[in-house]
Amino acid sequence: MKIVEDLVGKEVVNTEAVVVGKVADLEFDEITQMVDSLIIKKGGLSETLNISKSENVIPYDMISKIGDKILLRDTFAEF
Repeated sequence: MKIVEDLVGKEVVNTEAVVVGKVADLEFDEITQMVDSLIIKKGGLSETLNISKSENVIPYDMISKIGDKILLRDTFAEF
């Protein structure tokens, strides 16, 4: 799928310009075939050696912008 190829491997950045990790995989809604969430793995040596099992799941609606990097929304801006 073109969407998977475009998003997997992109860095995810929070509103403070801190890299949260890289997109490792996507979760899709089976009924709508839309992206439900991104599965993020932290970078570094542990990812390179494939010994890190920690993942973060980020809902798709938390994304502010997708470009060279994926920018997350400010969760406190809504309050």
